[in-house]
Parts: sequence; C-alpha cells; structure tokens
Amino acid sequence: MVPIRAIRLGSHPFPFLLVSEWALLAIALWSEFSPTLLRRSAGFPAAAQAIVLLFGLMGIWLPLRPQGVKIAHFILQVILILLAARWSTVGLRLFPLLQIVLVLRSSLMFNMLGRVLVTSGTFVVFLIMVQSQLQSLGRSLPPRANEVLLPQLSGIRLNLVVMFSLVLVFLLMLMNALIAERQRGEELKMANQKLKESAAQIEILAMGRERSRIARDIHDSLGHALSGLNIQLEGALKLWEADPEQARNFVTQAKMMGSTALGEARQAVATLRQTDDLRKDLSSEIDLLIQRFRETTGVLPQVAVDCPPLPESVNLTVYRIVQEGLTNISKYARADHVRITIKASSEPAQLAITIEDNGVGFHPHHNSTGFGLRGIRERAEAEGGQLRLITAPGEGCTLSVWFPLDREVT
Repeated sequence: MVPIRAIRLGSHPFPFLLVSEWALLAIALWSEFSPTLLRRSAGFPAAAQAIVLLFGLMGIWLPLRPQGVKIAHFILQVILILLAARWSTVGLRLFPLLQIVLVLRSSLMFNMLGRVLVTSGTFVVFLIMVQSQLQSLGRSLPPRANEVLLPQLSGIRLNLVVMFSLVLVFLLMLMNALIAERQRGEELKMANQKLKESAAQIEILAMGRERSRIARDIHDSLGHALSGLNIQLEGALKLWEADPEQARNFVTQAKMMGSTALGEARQAVATLRQTDDLRKDLSSEIDLLIQRFRETTGVLPQVAVDCPPLPESVNLTVYRIVQEGLTNISKYARADHVRITIKASSEPAQLAITIEDNGVGFHPHHNSTGFGLRGIRERAEAEGGQLRLITAPGEGCTLSVWFPLDREVT
C-alpha cells in the first residue's frame, strides 16, 4: 500500500469536516461586517478578509509527511490567524473560529501527542488573547465605568474560557474517535484484501487436494472392481479349454464385476456433480465388500464391527480404507485368512481399524509409490489419524489405522 503524503480536496477522509471549515470561515468573514459596539479604528478589514481566504485555501492541501513540512504548514497557518486577528476590526470574534479550524486540520496532520499539544497551545493563545482584549477594553473605558464593569468583564472572561475549553476538548475527542474509526476501517480493508489473497491460495490448494481426492476415489472404487474383473478373466482364460464350465462361471463373475465398476463410475460422476450424498450403513456396505472379496478370492474374511453410528464422512473414510485393504490383499497377498476389526473406544475417543492377513507380506520400504497405501495414509491423516503397517516377506501383513472421534459419537 502506497503511503499517502498529503490530504487533498478530492481525497479528504472526512468531507463533512471541509464543509464545517468553510462554514466557520464564512461566519468569520461575515463577522467583519456585522455590527458591534467595540469596533477598532486601526483595523484593515480587506487585508483580514484576504488572509482568511488564504487560510481557507490552505485547507485544500494538508501534508502528512515529512515532519518538517507539516510543522512549517502549521506555523504558517498560525501566522495567518494572528495577522487576521491583528488586522480585523472585530478580532475577538474572528480569532476563535479560525482556531477551531486550525485544531480540526492539525488533528488530521499530527498524531495523538501532536493533537494534544496543538489543542493545549490553542487554548493558551486564546486565553492570552482574551486577557489582552479585556485589558485593552479596560484601558479605553473611564475609571468610573471600569470599576462598575470590571466584575462583569471578569465573569464574561471566565465564561468564554470555560466554553472554549469545552469546545476544544469536544473537538479533540471527536477527531480522535473519527481517526481511530478511520484507521480501523483501513485495517479492516487491508485484512479483507489479505483474506481475499489467502482465499485465492486456499482455493488453489483445495483444487490440488480435490484432484488428489478424485484420484483416490477412482483408484479405490474402480480399481477395486476392475482388479477383481481382471482376476476373473485371467482365470477364465486359463480354464477355457480344460474346464469350460468353470471358465463360464469366471466370465459370469467378470460380467458382475464390470457392472459393479460401471456403478462405481456412475457414483463417482454423481459425487463430482455434487448430488446428495448416499447415507450408507457401514456394516451392510462392508458386508458387500466381503461378499465381493469372497467371490474374487474364495476367502471369507472374519469381520468384527463394534462402533456406534458414525458421521457420514467417517463412514466413507472407513469404507474406503477397508476397500483398499481388501483390494491390496486380493491383488498381492495370496492369503487364505483375513481378519477385519473396526472398534470405537471412549478413552481415548477414537476409532481403530485393523486389517490382518497371513499372505506373503512384503518389504514396507519397497512399496512407497503405490496409490493404495498412500491413499489410506492420506485418508487417515485427513481425519487427524495415523497409519501403522507391520509386515515382512513371508509373515503376512497387519495394517492399523486410528483417528480421533468426537466424544458425543463414542
């Protein structure tokens, strides 16, 4: 953000203050022609009016930096006020109005300390001017009249001083409130700008995560069905001549797998189009996975599900983890015993998923590029959980996933 070096007519932060200044200056000019009992014969009304106009034009440009320019601008305004009061024929009425305008402008130019100093100095100068005017008035009156009017003049002076001090305090508080509100507005504007930039970055990250999620879903759903279809077709090809009946069964199951893959593809498209999410029962959906796994491999896994109803997002995460685990076993493990455990606990409040098999196992560090385990790990981490894999060649595999749950769920 480029720092503002000056306040100009078109960029004034508070246009109503400009209108107020012009109104006060108009009153000051009009006061030169208003009737008064104590007009000074030594005044120069034309010069005073020209100075007031010049003082008004200085409000069109108020420097904000550097500090030396601000001080010079302020001093020049003070000199113009003193000259206007000196040459005016009704200086006592003209002077306070110009001082009020000076305080308003200085509040925009200086910080809090500068505003207090300007306001205090203005009050002191006003006090001196009032005292000087009253002393001049006392010297011009006869002694007898001076004795009679002295108490009344003292009361008038006290009233003027108190009223002007209250006006200055009010102006100082008003300007502080306006400037503070203005600064908060600027900070809010900058915060909104940063928020927009952050939102754009988040959108980019979200698009990347969404692409990863879509890749996981396609791999988990279609990959599972197509892997089973491929196994069935391989079996049919091997038994095509030796056992045509069994080959026909394999082809039939392959057709079922193809229908399942087509259904998964349609479901993925429906999800991408943001249709209503299917509210699945976890146990029944896992049972379907088990049946497909049995049809594909001939192995019936042991399943133990002990958990309360879970949020839909958690149901989907559990389903995909079990699905991917069974897909990996059917493709690589050559196991004849599989056990799946899903259990929720209250202390701590978490859900644990364990998938065990007695297959051939593998070296965990040699399988770092596959989408299967990577997808399971990403799903677990998305729920704030962790993945642990225990396996070795010839010793089967144990895959454990756990992530926290809300206590209300458990």
